[in-house]
Amino acid sequence: MGMAGPEHHDAVQSGPGDGDMLARIGEWARPIIERSPWASGLGLARTLLALSTLGTLLATTAQTLMAPLADGTVPPTCSDLTKWGLWCAVTAGKGEVARWLSITALLLVASGWRPRFTGVLHWYVAWSLMANASILDGGDQVTTVLTLLLVPVTLTDPRRWHWLAMPKGDPGIGRVVAYTGMVLIQIQVAVIYFHASIAKLGVREWADGTAMFYWLRHPTFGADGWLRPVAEVITDSPVGVAAITWSSIALEFALAVALLLRPPLRRLLLIAGFTFHGLIALTMGLISFSTAMSAALLLYLLPIGHQVVAPAWADAMWARARLRIPRRRPVAPTPAGTSPNPA
Repeated sequence: MGMAGPEHHDAVQSGPGDGDMLARIGEWARPIIERSPWASGLGLARTLLALSTLGTLLATTAQTLMAPLADGTVPPTCSDLTKWGLWCAVTAGKGEVARWLSITALLLVASGWRPRFTGVLHWYVAWSLMANASILDGGDQVTTVLTLLLVPVTLTDPRRWHWLAMPKGDPGIGRVVAYTGMVLIQIQVAVIYFHASIAKLGVREWADGTAMFYWLRHPTFGADGWLRPVAEVITDSPVGVAAITWSSIALEFALAVALLLRPPLRRLLLIAGFTFHGLIALTMGLISFSTAMSAALLLYLLPIGHQVVAPAWADAMWARARLRIPRRRPVAPTPAGTSPNPA
């Protein structure tokens, strides 16, 4: 009983120290949050995510997307939560109506118009495809997760187009919510790459350095056309096949820990990641997956609030297009007591 008083006194006295620490954290975070999290880097990533799903829907008929499952079930699967998916809600045209509605929505998202309105729509279209269709790849899953995490970012985005820059301002609650969403996305992408690298080590072919021999020569996913001879030359060499197999694991692990590295190294890893996924698209034909992962890399490795500078030729094209847009001329006010029609 005699020791209770001092312990209680120490607990009470610890309050001001905690307050000082919180104040220091606030002083550190305030300049960061004053920089707008909504910029064209975010917009470019959203456009790539939309194009990933858009390409799948344009190149694949509804009949193929809804191919029967192994147990004989004919999609769309409409049970529990999945019954709220677009493909279950709109069944006209054997899924073609839902497909074209999704295409229209994704074109709107990709254009960058009103992120506040299109963010939830983007997630719903991506989730509906994953929940209702039977033909999916890893890119569809990544897109669904990222568009969900982007919802708080887009709902607080006040821009008319997601290509525009936002000036610095007071760190209101909207910016705090958007920054929190972006940090969660960065953590999610880091987890994706960490799991991809570590899980490969548990597979014998990846561990012994021969996995890319089988992948590049796979009849469906392997290199085709003019790349086939190149892939065969590389995979005929034990050193070559081991190098491309183990370098894939090493790059994925490096990407997983990229948040702990300095900005210059992150930029190098961003370029390496783009090259890596570009080669996957080129050799294996997984274009939608590679596009979605490229978008994930932008959200992950670009500084939050980074404004991507458009090339000079793109600025020139945009300037010429704006000159061709007809503008309404202002109508002169009619003097009081006179008729607007001289006749």
